[in-house]
Amino acid sequence: MTSHTLRVTGMTCEHCARTVEKTLNDLPGVRASVAYDRGTARIDGADGLDLAALRKVLAPHGYGLETLVDDATHGAAIPHGSGLHIAIIGSGGAAFAAAIRATEAGARVSMIERGEVIGGTCVNVGCVPSKITLRAAEIRHERGHHPFEGIARSEEPVDRRALLAQLRGRVEALRGAKYQKIIDDNPRITLLRGDARFEDARTLAIAARTGEVTRLTPDRILIATGAAPMIPPVPGLADTPYWTSTEALFAEELPARLAVIGSSFVALELAQAYRRLGVDVTVLARSTLLTREDPELGAELQQALEVEGVRVLGETEAHHAAYREGRFIVDTDAGQIEADRLLVATGRRPNTEGLGLDSAGVETNRAGAIVVDDHLRTSAAHIYAAGDCSTMPQLVYVAAAAGTRAAVNMTGGEASLDLSVVPAVIFTDPSVATVGLDEGQARAAGIETIARRLDLENVPRALANFDTRGFVKLVAEAGSNRLIGAQILAHNAGEMIQTAALAIRHRMTVQELGDTLFPYLVMNEGIKLAAQTFTKDVKQLSCCAG
Repeated sequence: MTSHTLRVTGMTCEHCARTVEKTLNDLPGVRASVAYDRGTARIDGADGLDLAALRKVLAPHGYGLETLVDDATHGAAIPHGSGLHIAIIGSGGAAFAAAIRATEAGARVSMIERGEVIGGTCVNVGCVPSKITLRAAEIRHERGHHPFEGIARSEEPVDRRALLAQLRGRVEALRGAKYQKIIDDNPRITLLRGDARFEDARTLAIAARTGEVTRLTPDRILIATGAAPMIPPVPGLADTPYWTSTEALFAEELPARLAVIGSSFVALELAQAYRRLGVDVTVLARSTLLTREDPELGAELQQALEVEGVRVLGETEAHHAAYREGRFIVDTDAGQIEADRLLVATGRRPNTEGLGLDSAGVETNRAGAIVVDDHLRTSAAHIYAAGDCSTMPQLVYVAAAAGTRAAVNMTGGEASLDLSVVPAVIFTDPSVATVGLDEGQARAAGIETIARRLDLENVPRALANFDTRGFVKLVAEAGSNRLIGAQILAHNAGEMIQTAALAIRHRMTVQELGDTLFPYLVMNEGIKLAAQTFTKDVKQLSCCAG
């Protein structure tokens, strides 16, 4: 006879313990005693007792058995009161937000990462390195094109390797401070390395690079695997050394010519940055720019990019790509494009392949995104998803908010993610910032609107900056005059949009927004002035009129 003490997962009450106990005792040669308060089962049976068979008989009832070993320490006993065991697949913004909140609620977290580094896209190959690149390019551009007389203009050559070293240093510092330190300082979070795959709805198999496989049967599972660049099926493209955004951000040398397939926000941001760093850039856009936004945004952003020398080919598709003698040749509707480097930035796809979601009963949409509700629940009751791998918007701040709320729900709380007001920013210059509905979206929703556009030549701070590119557009519901949307094209528009987001959130009318005190001189005053245009001609106001 042998005796095993195993952890029972999935129990939520004393009745669950009795169900587990009866199910196990119904097996020939098995004697089981289950303690709900400790979450364990003592099982006596013949030598060579088949634990897999025990798990199999419990699985239809929603319970699992786990060896009483902490997966982090490979042998240390689980302390009493450790609470729920939550497995999180991924280590990005959604994953860490969830891990922090879950451990605050007393849960034990196993975080599973397949890559070389933790932190996900944002800190490693997304938000952080891209903003450093954009800011560096902006500084160089301003030196050569600033509007102020009496100050010399010059565009010095770029020491790309020095810039890249600085970028990498900041990325590594933030990854250490905001991700690794959290794991190091929180004993309830364990990092496991390997590829996670569902064997069934309750069991995760984690395959390490050494070939070793670890199996977990946690109480709850959060899928937070993020997304990866989507590569279009352009003939010949797969046989070329094309860049994704990652290679573009970390390239050791700047090419003389860069072609960009795509007009996503990543495509436009990097196209402008490379142009400002001295590269000839051509953008191939299948349609017009920013097709999902107010048409005025895309049209005027394209004008701004073209003034700086970015060649934008709208309504142009790539039909074939080749790489010969150190150069790319792309056949397009507009003729043949030659470049030294080719950036593909046509959007991102969810990282859900290879997870075995079918085995877990987790539903995905046609794009491969995991379908979730506003509580981040998937089609499997104990499995949640958050971030870019889900049907939520692919924005890091949405991912973090989703991870936090998923953790609340996984640990017995109640939290939903309200996506009725989601600001978004494209970090070109001028940048694009939106929130709520534009006129077309409101019309499609059956909402009658009134809208006003204020060009930045009417904003005192823009005049003082000698940069009046862009506009502020506000959309209000007809009748109530309640603000329901804002679209801004301006230098640092992202610093302005949250004012409109808060106004929409608090159901302010444009009159209330126009009567609100704003500092002077700030670009944000453009929102106040745009609100005032619903009732007056702001051109007839003095500079700081209330």
